[in-house]
Amino acid sequence: MKEQAIDNKELILALEELEKEKGIKKEYLLESIETALVTAYKRNFDSLENVKVEMDKKTGATHVYSLKEVVKRANDKNLQINIKEAQKINPDLKEGDFLETEIVPRDFGRIAAQTAKQVIIQKLREAEREIVFTEFNDRKGEIVTGLVQKADKNIVVLDLGKLEGVMPAKEQIPTEHYHVNDKIKGYVLNVEKGAKGAPQVIVSRSHPDFVRKLLEFEIPEIYEGVIEIKSVSRDPGSRSKVAVYSPDQNIDPVGSCVGQKGVRIQNVINELHGEKIDVIEWNEDPSIYIAASLLPAQILAVDIKEEEKFAQVIVPDDQLSLAIGKSGQNARLAARLTNWKIDIKSETQFREMLKNMQSEEVAQDAETEE
Repeated sequence: MKEQAIDNKELILALEELEKEKGIKKEYLLESIETALVTAYKRNFDSLENVKVEMDKKTGATHVYSLKEVVKRANDKNLQINIKEAQKINPDLKEGDFLETEIVPRDFGRIAAQTAKQVIIQKLREAEREIVFTEFNDRKGEIVTGLVQKADKNIVVLDLGKLEGVMPAKEQIPTEHYHVNDKIKGYVLNVEKGAKGAPQVIVSRSHPDFVRKLLEFEIPEIYEGVIEIKSVSRDPGSRSKVAVYSPDQNIDPVGSCVGQKGVRIQNVINELHGEKIDVIEWNEDPSIYIAASLLPAQILAVDIKEEEKFAQVIVPDDQLSLAIGKSGQNARLAARLTNWKIDIKSETQFREMLKNMQSEEVAQDAETEE
């Protein structure tokens, strides 16, 4: 005689409500609960047998079945049954089939209810994490504001409201010091799923695009697309170079970015705690663009080799150190900004180089004549 199954219609109503409110499919939750109930049965009843759990999608009735493989000779009575015994119960069974026998373990209704509750809570958390992950994943490349929860040389942890932001050492500005409860801005570099599935936002203050986004936020013409930021190069905490351009000849892109008395650019500099920002005008002519990229140095001439993307730059003698910059910073940032290899020589150095080249040519000509 078939024993009465465990009934839980309230559970089905709760799952239907969750599907409406949270968008978690009822079928998916039922499958998850069924899988968890198999584990719960084996754990609570110390069972070695193979079981299957099915839940009625309408009533929530929980059916537990013992599964035994039909074999010629059973070696394990927990998992197998002789074909002769199996066919006494169901004549249609043959070797390789499974005999399903419904069982109703004592107190399993209580265990089922607890298990279902745990599974629902777990799946709700997973769904909420997925929603937050999608939300922040869509915010990649944006600026967020967070409260510092933890700060050391290796990592800074930010409270971003719905989840944590992490700023590794390489994404920090070397000259900055962060303290707990500081309110700071950061650039959303990436969104990853942590070890336990919780989303984690990777935040950067050292990325060149952090400067780009700050300028976009501060300067309406950039946000509106009237002025375009063509390139950004950066030594975080020290200096940045930004190349800007406007197709509208009536707009001064550099002046618009700097602002009256430098007010606009100063707001960005303040956010970066004093990092200097050189705003230069982009030009499709590489000679003009490269000359501008080396500001504040004055440039006498730029000789370019298009195929090699190599530029020979000549500067007045008294401008050489300014063009190269401290520890080569100005030249390095200009090269990154323009994506050209730049060799800088003073006027005297260039003349000596030409003189040496001429001497070599004379010597070669003399050898040829001989």
